[in-house]
Amino acid sequence: MTEINWDAFSLDELRNIQKTATKAIESFEARKRNEALAAVEARAAELGFSLSELTGGAKAKGIKSTPKYCHLENPAKTWTGRGRQPSWVKDALANGKSLEDLRIAK
Repeated sequence: MTEINWDAFSLDELRNIQKTATKAIESFEARKRNEALAAVEARAAELGFSLSELTGGAKAKGIKSTPKYCHLENPAKTWTGRGRQPSWVKDALANGKSLEDLRIAK
């Protein structure tokens, strides 16, 4: 491989090279990821399964939880009961409401 004299490039040229290399790396990684996915799907098919059957159909980001609580005046605002309490939940609790008051009826 030929040695490159990086000092001969201007700052703009170096940034352009960096930008081009970053895009090439991302493209390479995406191709490899797609090849791996295709290989796993093909192997699963050989065994008589779909990939979603073997993984339980869960996506990489996780399974969304069902909301358990909603805002009394704006039912579009919901909370699953996991993680931090939204400000509307904190406000309701501070105003004497309980979580049971906010619970979505089944």
